[in-house]
Amino acid sequence: MKQFTNVHDIGDLRKAVEESFEIKNDRFKYVELGRNKTLMMIFFNSSLRTRLSTQKAATNLGMNVIVLDINQGAWKLETERGVIMDGDKPEHIREAIPVMGCYCDIIGVRAFARFEDRDFDYQETIINQFIELSGRPVFSMEAATRHPLQSFADLITIEEYKKTARPKVVMTWAPHPRPLPQAVPNSFAEWMNETDYDFVITHPEGYELDPAFVGKAKVEYDQMKAFEGADFIYAKNWAAYSGENYGKILSKDRDWTVSDRQMAVTNNAYFMHCLPVRRNMIVTDEVIEGPQSIVIPEAANREISATVVLKRMLEGLK
Repeated sequence: MKQFTNVHDIGDLRKAVEESFEIKNDRFKYVELGRNKTLMMIFFNSSLRTRLSTQKAATNLGMNVIVLDINQGAWKLETERGVIMDGDKPEHIREAIPVMGCYCDIIGVRAFARFEDRDFDYQETIINQFIELSGRPVFSMEAATRHPLQSFADLITIEEYKKTARPKVVMTWAPHPRPLPQAVPNSFAEWMNETDYDFVITHPEGYELDPAFVGKAKVEYDQMKAFEGADFIYAKNWAAYSGENYGKILSKDRDWTVSDRQMAVTNNAYFMHCLPVRRNMIVTDEVIEGPQSIVIPEAANREISATVVLKRMLEGLK
């Protein structure tokens, strides 16, 4: 595997999940695979689970790890061509990337949407420059439009906890004080659409996602109706996608906060969230601390999804 930025890069999902369970049973089975190989992790944005889980995954595989925080101990990087570099960015990404490639075997990149230009974000300008210029296999640790390591971990978690062959999975928008990228909901939808689950997306009007990611999912504007009979509830905020509203907050309606009221109409659903979570905005204390909350096992599976991806990339180096 030369790159991992979306669900299609992982191939057959059934085989990927089987491989994840194999690795979960023996995390160090392939520890010799990464001997004398180096992973470089590039962070343009903050991270907790992604940083820790990916570094742990690399260690499971015997790799060396270099972590670089752009703008914190490194030169600020200009990312666009044609710019007169007379500001505070002394290095261009088109020189920096091939230099980074000289020092490692695999590169992971984390670069969020900027909400300045939807075309710039949705063309995945940052990570695609790494794919073009680094000369190394590249994987996404969250990009402008997708977070595939998270979505892979979400799939693993649902497969572990599901009680029926075709569970009803509902992704619900919830309020947040800041505008958040669409990467996690886009990616979750993309991965769920590759399964045979009964998948529903619910959100207020105006928060429609890019149709390319919505795919075959049912969209329901009535949250209570969407929750009826659900087996899994996946809560996430995202800012508006469409037109002039791109990147804006259109609502902070607390009626959409996931509480016991909504969970009562589900099929005793499990509650999921990618974390970090704003308590009593996204979800109440009672729900996230309740017996059906699986946010911690979900986060733990980030190590597993990253191990599978890195293992396949290392195998591709041979």
